[in-house]
Amino acid sequence: MQTGAPSDFPLLIKSLLRTPLQIAPDAEIVSDGLMRYSYRDFEGRVKRFAAGLAAHGIGPGQVVAVMDWDTHRYFEAFFAVPMMGAVLHTVNIRLAPAQIAYTIDHAEDDVILVHADFLPLLSEVMKLVTRKVRLILLRDDASAQPESDLAFITSYDEMMEQAPDGFGFQDFDENTRATTFYTTGTTGEPKAVAYSHRQLVLHTMGVLAGFGPVETSNRLHRGDVYMPITPMFHVHAWGFPYAATLLGIKQIYPGRYIPANLLRLIAEEGATFTHCVPTILQMLLAAPEVEDTDLSRLKMVIGGSALPKGLAAAAMQRGIDIYAGYGLSETCPVLSFAAVTPGEEEDLAARISTGRPLPLVDLRIVDEEMAEQPRDGASTGEVVVRAPWLNAAYLKDEAASEALWHGGMMHTGDVGHIDAAGNLQITDRMKDVIKSGGEWVSSLALESIASGVSGVGEVAAIGIPDPQWGERPLLLIVGAEGFDRSAVEEALGSVFDSEVAAGKLSKWAGPKDIRFVAEIAKTSVGKIDKKALRAGLA
Repeated sequence: MQTGAPSDFPLLIKSLLRTPLQIAPDAEIVSDGLMRYSYRDFEGRVKRFAAGLAAHGIGPGQVVAVMDWDTHRYFEAFFAVPMMGAVLHTVNIRLAPAQIAYTIDHAEDDVILVHADFLPLLSEVMKLVTRKVRLILLRDDASAQPESDLAFITSYDEMMEQAPDGFGFQDFDENTRATTFYTTGTTGEPKAVAYSHRQLVLHTMGVLAGFGPVETSNRLHRGDVYMPITPMFHVHAWGFPYAATLLGIKQIYPGRYIPANLLRLIAEEGATFTHCVPTILQMLLAAPEVEDTDLSRLKMVIGGSALPKGLAAAAMQRGIDIYAGYGLSETCPVLSFAAVTPGEEEDLAARISTGRPLPLVDLRIVDEEMAEQPRDGASTGEVVVRAPWLNAAYLKDEAASEALWHGGMMHTGDVGHIDAAGNLQITDRMKDVIKSGGEWVSSLALESIASGVSGVGEVAAIGIPDPQWGERPLLLIVGAEGFDRSAVEEALGSVFDSEVAAGKLSKWAGPKDIRFVAEIAKTSVGKIDKKALRAGLA
């Protein structure tokens, strides 16, 4: 029996699992097409997972990487790996092989659990990796023998079968590193973001303290059924798997993100709470199956990129209770969300707002001298923040860490303003803001306006050089299916003229250039890649 003073209770990830085992041990965890089990069974599998890794020499401080779809295996790794004192490296499988190789070396991975679908990718990656790394095979069909030139020490199924039922998760320092993943920066190599047990537990509590007390609409509570539509490698799937576990609610892991399957799971399993980036939502709304799917019980947080007004309107027409959230890889990530209050349920502006900060989040708008700006809903500056769960430093990158925390606050690189009620509104990324005639033009505002025009599928606004004004806004448009180019151009001109006439948009901000493109470049996590767009026009 572990003993110690009451004040010595460490904030460890294993603490998040204690509550559901006490209050909802029979609640379901569903891995589509693979597994369906209870939290009680989940605990047993987590122990065998850890015991299996330990049998292959994995111990505290070593790094376990995962390359998998969003399955029960990934969810188990979220707990088993850090609970044994090891470090979970969630590999971004959408990076280029050279970038993945860099992250494996930089993170100092000791073992990689890799799904059979990613073996061709990993074969290319391992040609570039310099350290000795052992491999464990993941497969949906335990009897399948995929062809590969890679050698494996075992498979996940064999490891789980051979592992003993019990594993003793000991207490240790709550500041021990639990997870590592890599940002997809626009310059240089990916940066390593790491979180301790303490930070992850506090972020989980902050999420529940923020989403729980909401008066109406977009709450996360014990009556919900949770399903992520954000890849598990992306910032702990925004922290919601940990929050859902602490609540003890039913969870659904959909595997591959196939729109028809996602919609089927929402209907069959009764999902009520999810989150994704705008591009995934666009895929769902464009799927033919959406016509026959009741989405009226679904609450959806949109993050990773701004929630355009047109996309929000389309989701609401399908019955989705949609609203924006905000955070960064470096913030664990959730900082704020649009908490829709009674009477605002039909207010699109309230839903696409960046919203109010979570409890314990100190969020400010500052100028270039770090002077805080008035909370008047108009004074604009950089968003800086403090909270007890923020990334303290990039691993092995002192210079970038110092820049991130210049002046004692974390610099988000985002531009915005805060009103008297504490609502944050992001207006742009600092590197993406358009400066025309000496005035800032919000690319996000332009995108939101254009997204509401019929025939516009996707839109991106960027600044392009102009000899008179320095920069001028350019709209890149992907047309919706069956769109009429002339009609879209006319409608865009009309809506921007109306915004200017109504005083909602400065006369120099209205885009005069519109180009129709086949696609808009995205980053590995589904964000619009404006650096690539600007480079493509250079």
